[in-house]
This record gives sequence, structure tokens and C-alpha cells, in this order.
Amino acid sequence: MSTPTKKMPRLREKYRSVVVPGLQKRLNAKNVMQVPRLDKIVINIGIGKATQDAKLVDESVSVLTAITGQKPVICRAKKAISNFKLKKDQAIGCKVTLRGDRMWEFMDRLIAVTIPRIRDFRGLSRRCFDGRGNYTLGVKEQIVFLEIDRDKVTRISGLDICIGTTARNDEAGLALLEELGMPFRK
Repeated sequence: MSTPTKKMPRLREKYRSVVVPGLQKRLNAKNVMQVPRLDKIVINIGIGKATQDAKLVDESVSVLTAITGQKPVICRAKKAISNFKLKKDQAIGCKVTLRGDRMWEFMDRLIAVTIPRIRDFRGLSRRCFDGRGNYTLGVKEQIVFLEIDRDKVTRISGLDICIGTTARNDEAGLALLEELGMPFRK
């Protein structure tokens, strides 16, 4: 009896067959292992209004679960700040770290479906790199994701998507994301 073979995500297949050889020429890499690759994707929702309404945390958790297919970690305040009515260990956000096949599937959906649905979209900024090849993208409305049911959303909130790469500088990170199909401004 043979074991069923696991299907490789579409974007990962593209990375191995098309992107790696293209980046090897573009970055003058002698070895395939010198070519940058995706390391992880971290999706974060900060909930400032959670100090007044604790139900917002549960809603954000369900939104992130629907988008990523993975249960998020709830982020808590490290110390109390009276000006913000914030208590120590109070829930103020949630985040998910994606790796492996889930990361590739999410990246594929982000590039092909979600980013084109953003209202008044003219391309992603090239300035959102951190100096080490990692890219951060802010989405103002969580309803651009197809997984979210618009009728069940009570409050529109934004989220941050941080794409971690193994690139050593911004130029290599930009080259990787361009080859994967991220729609940057010209």
C-alpha cells in the first residue's frame, strides 16, 4: 500500500521552478542556497478599544482564525498605563505566525485575491522594508479577505502583515517579493 503524496502549494512550486533560477541570475548567486526565501508571515491585530469592550478580542481572534486557519495567540499588556485605562495583563491584541505550507497558501491568496480587492489600490509601497529584507504591510479593513463574512462583522478593524525573508538587505527582499508577484508601485 502506497502512502498518499502531499500536494505542494502552488506558490511554493512557482518559487522552486521559476523564482529561484530568476533570482540566481538577478542577484548573481553562485549557489541555490544563497537565494532568499520566505521564512515566516506574522499577522497582527491591535485592539485599542479592548480596554472598554472585552468582546472585541474574541471577534479579532475569530477573524484571524478564519483568515489563517490557525488559532491566534492573545497579546497582553506588559504594564499598567493609567492614561490609556490599561491594566497589567489585559488583552490588547492577537497575532498568528505562519510557516511552511500555511505560509505559502496565505501568501498565494494575499497576492492573487486579497490585495486586488483593496479599495483605491495603486500598488504597494517599496519603502516598507526594515533594512534586513523583511516587508510590513498594513491592511485598513479586514473585510477584503474572502474568508470574512461581511454580515457578521460588527466593527471594521485593520491588521498588520509582516513578511519575514532570509534576505540580508532590502534589495534582495524586494527582488524576492517582486518575483513572487507582489504588486509594487512603479
